[in-house]
Amino acid sequence: MIFVIFAVLGGVLVSVSRQINGRLALSSSAMEASFWNHLVGLIFITVIAVFAGGLFAGTPAAAPWWAYLGGPVGVVFIAAGSWLIVRIGAAQTAMLIIAGQMISGVLLDVAMGTGGNLLARVTGVGLIVAGMWVSASGKTQKANDKT
Repeated sequence: MIFVIFAVLGGVLVSVSRQINGRLALSSSAMEASFWNHLVGLIFITVIAVFAGGLFAGTPAAAPWWAYLGGPVGVVFIAAGSWLIVRIGAAQTAMLIIAGQMISGVLLDVAMGTGGNLLARVTGVGLIVAGMWVSASGKTQKANDKT
């Protein structure tokens, strides 16, 4: 149960982070918001790791080259989220991000041969996409009603 709580808390923090970065992007740009996000994050994790230990506990040179792509991918994710949230809103941005995560997660599970019920996973992704479509069509309908 503790893992579920941490996962939900992580989701809440992603949403809050997107909102904060979106607000910063309004005052600057998506790229600048991403820059400050990562700089402040680097300082924060360095301080935590120094006091908690484990900053240099592994052998990063032993990792494959592609293991370092998480940094550039994260920068693009943060910048894109900062740019999107002020244009399409927090809920729509979150739903699209979750849909992308679910689709790529199912594809990765299939590619890696991970066990589990593929039909249930595909159905879950379909329900997320359907929920996004219903949410978006409700906004379109309201906009049409105003004209």
